[in-house]
Amino acid sequence: MLALLKGRYRVRLAEGAGDLQAAQRLRWLAFIGRGSDSAGLDADEFDAICQHALVEETRSGQLVACFRILPFASGAEIGRSYSAQHYGLSKLGAFPGRMAEIGRFCIHPEHHDPDILRVAWGAVTRYVDQNGIELLFGCSSFTGTEPSGYEDAFAMLRQRHLAPDRWLPRIKAPDVFRFGRLLRRRTPDARAAMAAMPPLLRTYLLMGGWVSDHAVVDRELNTLHVFTGLEIRAIPPARAKLLRLVAG
Repeated sequence: MLALLKGRYRVRLAEGAGDLQAAQRLRWLAFIGRGSDSAGLDADEFDAICQHALVEETRSGQLVACFRILPFASGAEIGRSYSAQHYGLSKLGAFPGRMAEIGRFCIHPEHHDPDILRVAWGAVTRYVDQNGIELLFGCSSFTGTEPSGYEDAFAMLRQRHLAPDRWLPRIKAPDVFRFGRLLRRRTPDARAAMAAMPPLLRTYLLMGGWVSDHAVVDRELNTLHVFTGLEIRAIPPARAKLLRLVAG
């Protein structure tokens, strides 16, 4: 079970078409309809095979965040993932342990409480422990399709957080920003880099996560995203302890 109740928020799995549509509406608002008065749904073929997690305010029941999970028995199945549409993941095909793709993670743009992300990660931690997951992966998104304004963040990713060569994703998408090559001579400003880093990606990195050496330009979702991986055994013990305190 992924269900979790902590303070002002609860996490539960979607039940039925109404819950799924609520998640799709929030995803549309977060990724596509920023600043729009209209409403739509962000939906794709992966929704039918994923579990969908909803983060809600306990008192009001309002949906404040959501994400979806797709588990795999090993890297041999990674070609079925959403990420495999955009990245060449043949190296990760050799990963021997259980994996889970965390996708479409988003927080309602009008809600900025850091506890939302903390509780969501508590639920993910519970899922990881209960299912013996050894690798989490997915796409971490920067808003917009232009790298301008994110140069320090990408330079820091190149300098400190690239995937080990044995897992490094290859270029597959037709439109990419090759920051691993283009920003080799840029020394990142650490403060500016962290300020520009998406909160989800920042959390992955604090836990020992790594990224691809290029970002995919996704014009449909109006994002630049990097493949992100996190080997569970690499999480620093102190941080793993904090996560399990939230998950407990």
